[in-house]
Amino acid sequence: MQLLDNFHLTYCTNIHPGQDWKSTFESIKSHVPGIKQEVSKKQPFGLGLRLSNKASEELDLGENMSHFKSWLHDNNLYVFTMNGFPYGNFHDERVKDMVHAPDWTTNDRLKYTKRLFRQLSVLIPEGMNGGISTSPITYKYWHKTESETQNTFEVGAKNMLKVAKQLFEIEQTTETYLHLDIEPEPDGLLENSDEVLMFYSDYLVPLGIAYFKQELGLNPDEAEALIKKYITVCYDVCHFSLAYEEPTDTFAKLKANNIRVGKIQVSAALKILFNGTNDERIWEELSQFNEPTYLHQVTEKIDGKVKTYSDLPLVLEGERNHKELRAHYHVPIFLEKYGELFSTQDHILKTMEYLKIDPISEHLEIETYTWDVLPSDLKQDLSVSIIREIEWFKSHM
Repeated sequence: MQLLDNFHLTYCTNIHPGQDWKSTFESIKSHVPGIKQEVSKKQPFGLGLRLSNKASEELDLGENMSHFKSWLHDNNLYVFTMNGFPYGNFHDERVKDMVHAPDWTTNDRLKYTKRLFRQLSVLIPEGMNGGISTSPITYKYWHKTESETQNTFEVGAKNMLKVAKQLFEIEQTTETYLHLDIEPEPDGLLENSDEVLMFYSDYLVPLGIAYFKQELGLNPDEAEALIKKYITVCYDVCHFSLAYEEPTDTFAKLKANNIRVGKIQVSAALKILFNGTNDERIWEELSQFNEPTYLHQVTEKIDGKVKTYSDLPLVLEGERNHKELRAHYHVPIFLEKYGELFSTQDHILKTMEYLKIDPISEHLEIETYTWDVLPSDLKQDLSVSIIREIEWFKSHM
């Protein structure tokens, strides 16, 4: 849906269960038309499509793709962005760190991502650009030594460069611009803007210069421009708030290094502020968010540096001498406060204000994927909740 003539706004369908194509399509058909009717009655409505590897494979079978395209057309819907981060099942079973598996060191991740881009190039309307968000290479703690980590950066960069070449070829053939959007998050190999800059300067650009000289005969400047055109950043508001980065600072760093923001994922983290008077109540409310499906990393800023706890139980069971914590738990974006707990909604509002001045990305995707694991009093009807999030965003934008 176009907002202010500059943006496409949607929500990510990773909210809906869908391990295979049949269940994915059924979830979309049962929710999306009703949501569109409420938030975009007359205008086309864009989808943030999430396909597991199995669903993506099955979309290629028989008439599935043509049927899906026809259904999108008949319902005045279009696909402009996809979530290619979770490869396997994302609901109703333990996900945790395996959300990164297979990681960017594997051929499976490369094949999956290239297939998604081929499918997006078929689905996206003519004249529109599209992106796919992806894992920040791997889960940091799977690689123990410095040499392992460096090798992971190198192999991951080389595989992403193969995707960049695919996207160059797609644009040459179809005139459709597509981009790979790397999504930093706590305990990913890339967690913050400084690590993103390092990945470009130390791996993507130097390796890409050699690769594109060999593959396409490009000079270094041409190769760097191609890399930064097709490999971009997914700015997940929740994740960067966990890094204690102000949106204006992050966007300025990326811009100074000619790194594009391909997509902004609109999401809020939990913010826990201790005041010494009702801390026991705060801890009690925080414990309601301890659930076994997803990783809920917790961050704390101490003496200017961010410390990360790999999951919420480590904090709940540890020493209780904190002033402020932030937890990687996507809470409804319309929620500023929940009992004694807060959210990082203020980072969403700051991002909105920045976009009004400098629309660095036209792709806005609300991504509250945790509806089925939220505390019971936050589990409202799913479609009603999604509509409420979209309407909240529209009213503030």
